[in-house]
Amino acid sequence: MIQICAVETEHGYICYQLERKNVRNINLRIRTDSSVYISAPKDVSESVVTQFVKRRSRYIAEAQQQFREFRQYAPQPRHYVSGESFSVLGRSLRLRVEQGKKDDIRSDGVYLYLTVKDTEDQEQKKRLVDRYLNKVCREIFQQTVDQLYPIFRKYDVPFPRIHIRSMDTRWGSCLPQKAIITLNRHLLEMPVSCIEYVVLHEFCHFLYPNHSKDFYAILSTLMPDWQQRKKLLDKNAQFEWSQKYETFCGGES
Repeated sequence: MIQICAVETEHGYICYQLERKNVRNINLRIRTDSSVYISAPKDVSESVVTQFVKRRSRYIAEAQQQFREFRQYAPQPRHYVSGESFSVLGRSLRLRVEQGKKDDIRSDGVYLYLTVKDTEDQEQKKRLVDRYLNKVCREIFQQTVDQLYPIFRKYDVPFPRIHIRSMDTRWGSCLPQKAIITLNRHLLEMPVSCIEYVVLHEFCHFLYPNHSKDFYAILSTLMPDWQQRKKLLDKNAQFEWSQKYETFCGGES
């Protein structure tokens, strides 16, 4: 049974849902709608939970504010009409839709020109744009791999196959034993320097399949500014919002 509780803290009035469960600790979760959920052992008093919330009040307030900002700037559904923007390599391409005798799409680096027989056919417009962006994605990712691979040839690293997927929580992954590097399709939205960082990061895992000191040592040797690239990548991240981004804080026993 879930109980609705509230407490006044130095960071404002906090309302939260409290559920008694067979758990060892008091656990806190801030959901994407900014609501606060707490699970607590059955034998812990409400006053103890209240004190826990007060101690975590700054963390709660900051997380709620962050979630409100994320919702405000979350990508809106596409309508594929003139004026919409698509991010490619850190730059914004403005869509221009025109009616024509045949379906076509091209870009001059500033605009994305979409010509369709029926300007009201949303599905066809989406297919054409997706097909174009997927093509650019494959070309850029392959080009980056081709550019960086010579660095690893001397370590007897096999030339990898590239898989492209939309992923919610990772920019890339790899299977060294199968010589596969998987890259997040959303990387296409990022500056080239960020794509280079992710590809090099995955290549380094072919040598060290972990995040050990040796892994970071070779990463730093081959790309001394990797931390700056990673910060830029994290700053520009615009994954689609999902429940996976709820923030969870292990609590106290």
